[in-house]
Amino acid sequence: MSLLASLRAAGLEADDSTLVRSLYASDASLYRIEPRAVVRPRHEEDVLAALAVARSEGVPVTMRGAGTSIAGNAVGPGIVLDTSRHYNALLALDAEARTATVQPGIVHAALQRSAHAAGLRFGPDPSTHTRCTIGGMIGNNACGSRALAYGRTSDNVMGLRVALADGTVLDTGAAPPAALTALVDADLALARTEFGRFSRQGSGYAVDQLLPENGRRFDRFLVGSEGTLAVVLDATVRLVEDPPFRALAVLGFASMADAADAVPALLVSTSGGLTALEGLDQRITSLVPGAPALPAGGGWLFAEVSGTSLAEATAAAQAVVASAGVPGQVITDPGEQAALWRIREDGAGLAARSLSRPAHSGWEDAAVPPDRLGDYLRDFDGLLRDAGLDGVPYGHFGDGCVHVRIDFELTDEGGRRRYREFVEAGADLVASYGGSMSGEHGDGRARSALLPRMYSPEAIALMGRIKHALDPGDLLNPGVLVAPDPLDASIRLAAPPAGPLAALFGDAHRCTGVGKCRADNTGSGGVMCPSYQATKEEKDSTRGRARVLQDVTTGRLPVTDAAVTDALDLCLACKGCAHDCPTGVDMATYKAQVLDAKYAGRRRPASHYALGRLPDLVRRVPARLANLGLALGPLATAAAGIDRRRSLPRLASRPLRRRGIASAPSPDVVIWVDTFSDSFTPEVVEAAIAVLEGAGQRVGVHLNDACCGLTRISTGQLDAARATLTKALDGIGAIDAPVVALEPSCLAVLREDAGWLLDRSAPVRTLAEHLETLGYTPPDLTGTTLVVQPHCHHTSVLGWEADERLLRRTGATLTRVGGCCGMAGNFGMERGHYEVSVAVAEHALLPAVREAGPDAIVVADGFSCRTQLDDLAGVRALHLAQLLSRVSRGTK
Repeated sequence: MSLLASLRAAGLEADDSTLVRSLYASDASLYRIEPRAVVRPRHEEDVLAALAVARSEGVPVTMRGAGTSIAGNAVGPGIVLDTSRHYNALLALDAEARTATVQPGIVHAALQRSAHAAGLRFGPDPSTHTRCTIGGMIGNNACGSRALAYGRTSDNVMGLRVALADGTVLDTGAAPPAALTALVDADLALARTEFGRFSRQGSGYAVDQLLPENGRRFDRFLVGSEGTLAVVLDATVRLVEDPPFRALAVLGFASMADAADAVPALLVSTSGGLTALEGLDQRITSLVPGAPALPAGGGWLFAEVSGTSLAEATAAAQAVVASAGVPGQVITDPGEQAALWRIREDGAGLAARSLSRPAHSGWEDAAVPPDRLGDYLRDFDGLLRDAGLDGVPYGHFGDGCVHVRIDFELTDEGGRRRYREFVEAGADLVASYGGSMSGEHGDGRARSALLPRMYSPEAIALMGRIKHALDPGDLLNPGVLVAPDPLDASIRLAAPPAGPLAALFGDAHRCTGVGKCRADNTGSGGVMCPSYQATKEEKDSTRGRARVLQDVTTGRLPVTDAAVTDALDLCLACKGCAHDCPTGVDMATYKAQVLDAKYAGRRRPASHYALGRLPDLVRRVPARLANLGLALGPLATAAAGIDRRRSLPRLASRPLRRRGIASAPSPDVVIWVDTFSDSFTPEVVEAAIAVLEGAGQRVGVHLNDACCGLTRISTGQLDAARATLTKALDGIGAIDAPVVALEPSCLAVLREDAGWLLDRSAPVRTLAEHLETLGYTPPDLTGTTLVVQPHCHHTSVLGWEADERLLRRTGATLTRVGGCCGMAGNFGMERGHYEVSVAVAEHALLPAVREAGPDAIVVADGFSCRTQLDDLAGVRALHLAQLLSRVSRGTK
């Protein structure tokens, strides 16, 4: 019987498809190890059943939560158990006892939301808190920015229920297994001198937790063992009070080493009153458009304090600035604080693209005692210079833990050798400072082989005996910590580019795997990743798609493979990732290139012909005849590859190009009229003309060559798209006046997609951007409720800030909806996408419209968004131009 058959015979949700093996071959590390199968357990019995199959088949097991491990400890060659999909419940929360009991797959942010409702919090908060799981945090002994106040995960675990490799279930509240205690007691001096020397000694096993003076805490010993000793079934964790007020002191320094020098004095002067003391390099913040202004310097310390009142917290932060004696500022506004913490949380992704060459993890989170941090950083800079490398440091400076992304050239001949040599030199340097190879992410495949440079041979031997006592068959996460694989084995970037999409190699590998695409960021106006929010399937995340494309660009998967089709099918091409992904992955662009290569010389789906060529059709076919065809309903939709449940928008009876429209001579501004505005909603163009004329502008109208080629791009017909777009850009280039476009997706093509397609673009404006240049005063909408759905390309490519400023000046009550509407051009129309399209709309847009009530005005500039609202909710949304025009005419 095959492994898959055995797993399914045990009642498990298991998969060994090409797609799933590609998805789970990588985590957030440099490594690629393809599993034999992936199991998604629903309950404890499934975990035990998977272990039983693993024993009988002699196949190793690797536990995985959100797959955000940077050290490669969530990938393995056997069975990968993904707890995040189903095994993720909050089992109990006891506010009086201040504890919570959870299954390992629960996301940190989900636990935190429940704890906050009781005025509590789970203390540790990794930068990936919006998607990392508690089980993963236990595996790596994660810490996060506020470990100064709340400690590591091990300090907050109250008890574990675990399964050993042989299937034995243990409650760690009981005494450790006798064999384990005997091993430690036989080497007490070793355990006391080599383990637990400082707070961020994250490497190896936490043998110090088994010492009698430490209470022989078996649960805390298992924390940080990276799934090599036991599998967590559930965990009870400590909750603490959430401080009501926080203030942030931002201190500027000439360099990151100078910032590190200031850490010991700050820790002493605040007498342990800091909740966080984080270091951030200027090269990271420079990548964030609109980042808050910070004190002068090449790097900063973020010193956070808390208090029972805002005045108390502010005074404490001001005292920090005064004691530091460097340029500083105190930030008390929660929104401004959140903006800075978001930059810090995105540090891994931002640092990856902060240098002239792509920067990588690998030597990621070493830690040294904080009083030696400045000297360590200077020596580390020397190592980088000697190796011809560069790196961007940031991290938990108050704990002496430094994250760094380094521009290793792993694809070069000899790249793996140079990588190994540098990492070994870095390990020797850390060891000379009495530090730890890992300060919080675990050793994994990246650092386990380096442990002999930190520990004595006797300590290494003790860890080996511990592993053998609990997992004698080496079933659990082999190759990690004990008897490790070489650190330069299985590096995914070492595979050379190959195949028809080899040119996409660098773009696909921009994804570092930190998994922000799995988080729900719609509440803060984000867009990424709408299909994942609808399905919760890894294949529908930006990261999952990038992993598959990485295999395509190295020749492991042909572009025509069904796995590629499945991974890209539910990508809405919303471009949310291009804006929200800290590494700048642009899956919409990659998808267009994949479709172009896949269907080169091949027959395409019917929807590609019908929807991809729609602008040509609507310009050529009289509206009356076209609408007659649309009236056929199911027959028309079936032939065009459109879902039969979709209502088809009707063409305007008299598009502008057929009836003519006045265009002012020597105009002050010209409206570039896209095909959809002309053919379906000419009233939007008329409203824009009225608004601009009301603002004192002479308005011209450009109707010729007014197609950007978007539908060709989204269906991967790139040669045709280039020809169409060239005509549009040539026409715009001949206009001697500012140009305004009304359809956000078309405008995004002109401003951004034209760059990668034609290496040129057009400085076309949104209506709000142009009105802002005029000092336009919007009409008074006081007492009106507006629900606004910014088009996903408007948010992700153009920037919606000018629109928001304009609408807020109206005095209206404004609800901005995050995420995508779910229509996304041709996506929501195509057969096979209807359910996901509706689910995306139900995630944020439709609930916001229903909650606002019938008197609210819904505003959506995108034709797709308005079509979706009409089709699913019977809501006639307005374009911004229509809103401003109607109010100006007194029809509020």
